[in-house]
Amino acid sequence: MIKQLKYTIVCAKLILLCFCMQSNAQESPKKIVWGDWQKWGNQNDGTYKNPVLPADYSDIDCIRVGNDYYAVSSTFQYSPGFIILHSKDLVNWEIVGHAIEDITSISPEMNWDKMNRYGRGVWAGAIRYHDNKFWIYFGDPDMGYFMTTAKNPEGPWEPLTSILAEKGWDDCCPFWDEDGQGYLIGTKFADDYKIHLFKMTSDGKSLIKESDKIIYQSKGSEANKLYKIKGMYYHFFSEVKSGGRVVMMRRSKNIYGPYEEIKQLSYAQKEYHEPNQGGIVQTQKGEWYFLTHHGSSGDWSGRVMSLLPVNWVDGWPILGKADDNKIGNMVWEGKIPVQGQKMLYPQTSDDFDKKKLGLQWEWNYQPRMDKWSLTERKGWLRLHAFKPIEKGNLLKAGNTLTQRVLRTSLNEVIVKLDLSGMADGQKAGLTHFGSPNYSTIGVSFEDGVKKIEFAVKGEFKEELKLESNQIWLKSSWSLDGVSKYEYSTDGKIFIPFGEAYQLKWGAYRGDRIGVYCYNDMNEKGFIDVDYFNYEFDK
Repeated sequence: MIKQLKYTIVCAKLILLCFCMQSNAQESPKKIVWGDWQKWGNQNDGTYKNPVLPADYSDIDCIRVGNDYYAVSSTFQYSPGFIILHSKDLVNWEIVGHAIEDITSISPEMNWDKMNRYGRGVWAGAIRYHDNKFWIYFGDPDMGYFMTTAKNPEGPWEPLTSILAEKGWDDCCPFWDEDGQGYLIGTKFADDYKIHLFKMTSDGKSLIKESDKIIYQSKGSEANKLYKIKGMYYHFFSEVKSGGRVVMMRRSKNIYGPYEEIKQLSYAQKEYHEPNQGGIVQTQKGEWYFLTHHGSSGDWSGRVMSLLPVNWVDGWPILGKADDNKIGNMVWEGKIPVQGQKMLYPQTSDDFDKKKLGLQWEWNYQPRMDKWSLTERKGWLRLHAFKPIEKGNLLKAGNTLTQRVLRTSLNEVIVKLDLSGMADGQKAGLTHFGSPNYSTIGVSFEDGVKKIEFAVKGEFKEELKLESNQIWLKSSWSLDGVSKYEYSTDGKIFIPFGEAYQLKWGAYRGDRIGVYCYNDMNEKGFIDVDYFNYEFDK
């Protein structure tokens, strides 16, 4: 009897243990694997999943004006520069414009005949709304700080004004106090990452040098923002600790300090590529959110965008879910801040039947304007060929037209080309583009013969004689970023061509996809692009 009782108790304990293990397994959230984004953005049920944009929107900043949200992102050597996004709910975004039409106003080295500023150009900046106008400030690491302003985010934006022509600065942000006085905060990374605060003149176009004060310095301290909330000045920034880059904040009752209090707002979370640079923004209902990029380098999709709830703890805006240390952790899903808005995505496809290029397009460096047209053949983009700075090097060939790629479970780009205008020495086609890595599937024309070619960094791997003057080129990739190229001569049957190509990161950018056209021998020949169709998993 006693043995039977002991046996029964042991069985009961085992059953209870199994039940607890099963219960804990059900309650434990599924661990997020970086890049495995089967679902992202708007889930069409009032919720969202991060990333809200699985594409390279680096160095993001965000503001709200009335019921509208605006975000800006760095663009480096691409033109037009400094992209501007619009949303009604912080989750559904579309492109509304760029702040810089001509990036040679930063430096002539950004032109198609120089092309030696990869990883430079338009670095992180900020957008603000003041005096019924939008204001943008940003830095170039070689040329200093610039600003521009506009009545509407779509433009037109004023020509750039240089406000600090000095090498070694980054990550600036303007701030206007309640009395109308303007300030600019920024990091001099060339001087051990010291953070400076300047007063600005009333037009926001000059710094008052004698007002300069160093207000902070730490390892890698940058990503500066200034906020005034309930009478307190908050200095938002990031810095490098032993575990990686984290978000920090200091506060004071005076804008120049002393900033006697300091708080870590989030962990580095390297497994999630260090969400850090961005902006905090308050919704119409009074809730706060953090729009951020994931900052670690090396990811082929670039620095993608996520949205985290902000939880105020002891007067500090903790980013994401606060732990027992009152420090924030990454949050991967939540309720959309403003309900009832339609689903939107940044523009991708283009049939070239409008008077202007689609807002998704950015040239690699400032283009040669007389060598492309949307009017010479109505409904087509015509790209005229000219000699690259270095023969056979796409990184030194002007007028390569690019846009960001997405990291979703299914991506497919098809471009239709008319090759009847090609000339001897010409090359044209589709590219996965970056520096220093790129691949191409295209057509070369030499001694009257057209050939389909696949190449990686200009080294040709496969070629095939082409009889047709029309060709469809295709690239498809999934969450792993492995591209497979195909071609077609009828737009229906596609034939695999070349080897699989792993998309890559380089020069602070994720991979891009684009169309190229150049001539190694002379300024002759052109191609016509009928359409660029990009389908992706939503």
